[in-house]
Amino acid sequence: MKNITFAIAASLAFCLHAAYAADDARLERNKKAVLDFYDKGLNQKDFDAASEHFGATYIQHNPIAADGPQGFKAFVEFLKSKFPQSRSEVKRVFAEGDYVILHVHAMREPGTRGAAIVDIFRLDANGKIVEHWDVRQDVPEKAANNNTMF
Repeated sequence: MKNITFAIAASLAFCLHAAYAADDARLERNKKAVLDFYDKGLNQKDFDAASEHFGATYIQHNPIAADGPQGFKAFVEFLKSKFPQSRSEVKRVFAEGDYVILHVHAMREPGTRGAAIVDIFRLDANGKIVEHWDVRQDVPEKAANNNTMF
């Protein structure tokens, strides 16, 4: 009986370890996809390269951006024409389930304070981006505390 109990416990531990490893691999794959999308789209301003990360649909929750890849393409074109030197530096990356969250310092023009942005992406089972939310806060000239936004 002890041998059977040990065998069952060992099998369960192995299965749990395999499930966690698969989940960790999926989270890392999703983080890598979002970071590549972000760099290609927003820093390199290369819509075609970034668009390889879109899923079958792309739902946009920013009220001033259109749904679908064409909405993102319009934003990339806006950056290219109005802010060609804009840069977004990812400070933190979080992933849970199908979601990847970025904490970003975005600067439209060099030497400016820029904005703190939190971007939330939902990915499908294939690791493709299908949904996006964002919140943005300008970096103030003076803060009420000595903490940074990053």
